[in-house]
Amino acid sequence: MSIDRGRAWEIFGAPNDQLGSVNDPRSHLEHGVRWNEKWIYLSKDGGGLQRLLLWHRYDLVGAFEIGLDGSVEALSVPEE
Repeated sequence: MSIDRGRAWEIFGAPNDQLGSVNDPRSHLEHGVRWNEKWIYLSKDGGGLQRLLLWHRYDLVGAFEIGLDGSVEALSVPEE
């Protein structure tokens, strides 16, 4: 995945919430991906999580769709 933050914003819109920072030296491991900033998108009906974008520094390292049952599916993100 090699899109930048501006392009991710265009594709997915503004996140509902954010954890961490791309400048934070601490990292976390989630869904097999090491990240230091997470963009959180909630479902439009308020039913919970819908999507996560995980960043390590300024690189998008993971995009995941979250099912109503809590299942997680990796998303394919357009390159440019």
